[in-house]
Amino acid sequence: MPSTPLSTSPSIRLYSASLSMFGAKVQIAAFEKGIPLDIVMVPFTQTEGYSPKHPEVVRINPKKQVPVLINGDLELFDSTQILEYLEDLKPEPALWPADIAARARARQMEHMSDEVYFPHIIRLMGLQHDLKDPQAVAAIEGARDFYARLEKRLQGREFIMESFSFADIALYMAMLFGERQGAPLTPATPLLLAWRDRMSARPSVRSVVVPMAQYLLSIGWPLPAFMAKMLQGD
Repeated sequence: MPSTPLSTSPSIRLYSASLSMFGAKVQIAAFEKGIPLDIVMVPFTQTEGYSPKHPEVVRINPKKQVPVLINGDLELFDSTQILEYLEDLKPEPALWPADIAARARARQMEHMSDEVYFPHIIRLMGLQHDLKDPQAVAAIEGARDFYARLEKRLQGREFIMESFSFADIALYMAMLFGERQGAPLTPATPLLLAWRDRMSARPSVRSVVVPMAQYLLSIGWPLPAFMAKMLQGD
């Protein structure tokens, strides 16, 4: 699956997966920057998961996980580290704010997406059919507290931070998985819902989320309503 239609012979290879939140973040960022990628999707099945592990992923990433990026003799893993490289590779359009303090805040929010919000979603995995389980209840409450924090940030803003940044990309993809795992956005956060609609309309986001939605349908997994709506508009 090509990341962008901007080139027919990209030289930067990205190993990702059809349901990789972190790989999707890199794809969206590359699209926003106009950096074409040669994308290799690693194997995935409902019974075996991500198995067998791709040999290049195993060789490069000690955690044996995607995303992995190769550009010439440079080999990188971890979505945040890859984004930092893409930012240096093609500074415009910037995906971090120019102001040093604003950039620090945006980087911290991206970190919070991965390390504060997403652990709640990880705890929900496997509990979608028992959301009254105490562990699920606590995880959903934690996610909703995080949504409330973001709702306050969006007062008078178009984006989560001072300008569109990798923080928006990271949060969008993390909350997409939150929606799938049983921690959906609700009318209690209307600004956050409107932000998600704006994000869903971006070509970079659609280029990744529409194929992800199609893949979920192909393996018989349910779609959140906002993803189904994106398919209807395709």
